[in-house]
Amino acid sequence: MKTIYLASGNVNKLRELQTALTNAGLPIRVSNPDEIGGMPNVEETGSTFQANALLKAEGLRRMGPSEAWYLADDSGIEIDALGGRPGVISARYAGLECDDEANNDKVIKEMSEVPETKRTCRFQCVLALLAKEKEHFFSGTCEGRLLFEGRGKDGFGYDPLFLPIGSAGTFAEILPAEKANISHRARAMSKLINWLGSGKVL
Repeated sequence: MKTIYLASGNVNKLRELQTALTNAGLPIRVSNPDEIGGMPNVEETGSTFQANALLKAEGLRRMGPSEAWYLADDSGIEIDALGGRPGVISARYAGLECDDEANNDKVIKEMSEVPETKRTCRFQCVLALLAKEKEHFFSGTCEGRLLFEGRGKDGFGYDPLFLPIGSAGTFAEILPAEKANISHRARAMSKLINWLGSGKVL
């Protein structure tokens, strides 16, 4: 059975990927980076989601066996009225030591004078897979609108401010099953699963 080491300590991401692979009938085991010494500290210096995802995957590959595969993701929100910011610095938009609340507060302040018709935005996600000495990328996008204030208690990051197109609730309000169908990460993962299921590398 092939092993994919996921460049994240998030148990929910690991469980989500393993469930998707199992449901697709793919003989792949997802492993926590702790099995090979833990996720190394990787500086996300890339100017794109793809570049940062690759940096994290490469950082973990240096820790583990050469025959294994390594998967990392990078994601964030792009707000049109802010010229695409926060983008790749979504997690640290309010500073290196900031939290979700600080990031959301900064965006709310910067967008306070922007009318509803110009509050378009999107979540982007890129998965980078290192397999058989090759790089493979899978992207997903979820279009939506940025609210004037947060709604909902679930989710994380900018979820309370993001109202996806076609949904009555923000990412912090909708059920996990609905988010799993429409989120940027879910769409990128679906492309990954379909590609793996095609047998191109297995």
